[in-house]
Amino acid sequence: MKVVLFCGGMGMRLRDHSPNTPKPLALIGYRPIVWHLMAYYAHYGHKDFVLCLGYRADAIKEYFLKYDETLSNDFVLSKGGQKVDLLNSDIGDWTIRFVDTGLHANIGMRLKAIQKHLDGDEVFLANYSDGLTDLPLDAYIQNFLERDKVASFVSVPNPAVTHMVQADPDGTVTAIKPMSKSGVRINGGFFAFRDKIFDYIEDGEELVFEPFARLMEQRELIAYEYDGFWQCMDTFEDRQALEELAERDEMPWQVWNKPGVE
Repeated sequence: MKVVLFCGGMGMRLRDHSPNTPKPLALIGYRPIVWHLMAYYAHYGHKDFVLCLGYRADAIKEYFLKYDETLSNDFVLSKGGQKVDLLNSDIGDWTIRFVDTGLHANIGMRLKAIQKHLDGDEVFLANYSDGLTDLPLDAYIQNFLERDKVASFVSVPNPAVTHMVQADPDGTVTAIKPMSKSGVRINGGFFAFRDKIFDYIEDGEELVFEPFARLMEQRELIAYEYDGFWQCMDTFEDRQALEELAERDEMPWQVWNKPGVE
């Protein structure tokens, strides 16, 4: 099953991290977030990727063209450093398509731009490329296939640290509670689509606005609730939170490193 990764945004709220680094290349440990996400999908057997490029497409291409397997794999060095034998590999069996989908295109436009690269696949996965999770992907996909709908996304609890205020019409406050305790859920950015999704997207439309509205009208959009680990990387503080987990070697999203996993 192909995985479409939206990698073209400018990541404005991460600019204090590095003004020239696109968000997908923001580092968590010694690998960028897009690598962690791709390794997550690959663990479940989905190793055919379509990268929707835009801002700093050159940097993302260059990263993979110059990819150094020794950073995340054991190896044997011999002949005075002239020979390197990898003991294992992480991207050796991945297929990655790099597709320029426009500098200022929205998600709907980027998705439409790569339609021909899906080779007529009936079902495919997609991701905003700015969040990580330990979601059991097989269970999520199975639920989507059994429901026979056009689109699905993973719904997660709102992690916002802001507060929700309830008040009477005269302004008298009746309740103040953290958004994280409000019961409000958000789109976690992990999608599953049938190829019929393209029938719902008109030129220039943002995916979650007009197309999703049409899907909802026809009851063809479902949300899969997940309350396990999920962390986005919208801001510099979000990246710091992920980096701190990496520094402690506590990375729940690395499902391939869990005990019992070969």
